[in-house]
Amino acid sequence: MNSSIFFNKSFRFAALASVVALGAFGVSSSFAADATSSSDATVIEPIAITKSAELVFGRFTNGGGGTVTVATNNARTADGPILSSIGSTPTAAQFDVTGDNNATYGITWGTATVLTDADSSETMALARISALSATAETTAGDVSSGTLSDTGEQSIYLGGILTVGASQAEGNYKGDVTATAEYN
Repeated sequence: MNSSIFFNKSFRFAALASVVALGAFGVSSSFAADATSSSDATVIEPIAITKSAELVFGRFTNGGGGTVTVATNNARTADGPILSSIGSTPTAAQFDVTGDNNATYGITWGTATVLTDADSSETMALARISALSATAETTAGDVSSGTLSDTGEQSIYLGGILTVGASQAEGNYKGDVTATAEYN
């Protein structure tokens, strides 16, 4: 067998295989299509909550027991205890929420609240009253969501109903109420 004939046949076979392979790849490429998507992301202002007023019940005597209520509009009433107008002015707490314009958010309140006198260790239970406006609300309950304004702001007002025992010891009672705001 002549080596040039063998070489020519092998060369022709390799050339033919290359043409077939190129044709196959060419056919596959001719039926392909591309599409591109752009990516987009927006980083918004983190939500923030700050306290701008404390919840203050003011001064009173136990009066045989009952309740002292501070509404979300700062109005104070009592059922049993005798209110004093001397000393601190009763006020509802105010929490100011800021963040992304028109965003909705959830509000979570800390666990049950108790006010304690550091000297006697006596306590008084506090039932929260909260609202998104300073109203005369006097029924216990918590607001659980809100919507920030066009400028990214909203206030939460917190009043409360304080349960005073018939023989509640005199003292300076303190406790904390925690409000947490989180985007929905």
